[in-house]
Amino acid sequence: MWNPDVYMKFSDLRTRPALELATRAGPVPEGLIHDLGCGPGNSTQVLASLNPGARLIGVDSSTEMLARAADEGPARARWAQGDLETWAAEEPADLIFSNAAFQWLDDHERLLPRLLKSLKPGGRLALQMPQNFAAPSHVLMRAIASQGPWAGKLKPLLRHDPVGTPEFYYDLFAPLAASVDIWETDYAQVLDGDDPVYNWVSGTALRPLMAALDEAEGLAFSGEYKAALRGAYPERADGKTLFAFKRLFMVIGL
Repeated sequence: MWNPDVYMKFSDLRTRPALELATRAGPVPEGLIHDLGCGPGNSTQVLASLNPGARLIGVDSSTEMLARAADEGPARARWAQGDLETWAAEEPADLIFSNAAFQWLDDHERLLPRLLKSLKPGGRLALQMPQNFAAPSHVLMRAIASQGPWAGKLKPLLRHDPVGTPEFYYDLFAPLAASVDIWETDYAQVLDGDDPVYNWVSGTALRPLMAALDEAEGLAFSGEYKAALRGAYPERADGKTLFAFKRLFMVIGL
């Protein structure tokens, strides 16, 4: 289960990449936009603001996220529950948009080009995925998960390199598309509070690991992980914590 409250503790930082991706993708004045992995509707709100005449359909697998999207997302959007691994549009779209969803799925070589079949001629596919799996936050998570009494439960859940390189995606899309625009951005995210990096990952990458543990295991694992994160991401003199976070963006045009 996803927890929208935990996820949206960092709403501005999680929404910023969606705004930058949607701006680069360009306007869809009166067309159809699918927001895949729409979550609580924050990315769909960005799309609604930039495309006031477009029809919007937000798709997510989580009933909890979709319930929040229906309450707080753009009123004109339609919300649909669906599995992105098998999703196909009911009608061709002008823009298929996804902010931080497809890193949860494997086999991008098969999965992502298939999305182009749900676009109109001249349509665009806009994707953003975290590219921070080699960062200390994730390296430490995997290392601690692979040790201790919880290793048998957690090691099968670990994902080391779910997102490819820019070169991989260029070679994947270039034979199929009229244009391929790929870039990476390194964000120096400024976080507040105690254990802020742990609080960040607890809403995303840490979620399936904690769900696999009982209460005692969860407390022991999280305590060890928090201590390691404090060493890797020390509090600055002003009380803030800098959390470097790389993201991969692409806009594919037919």
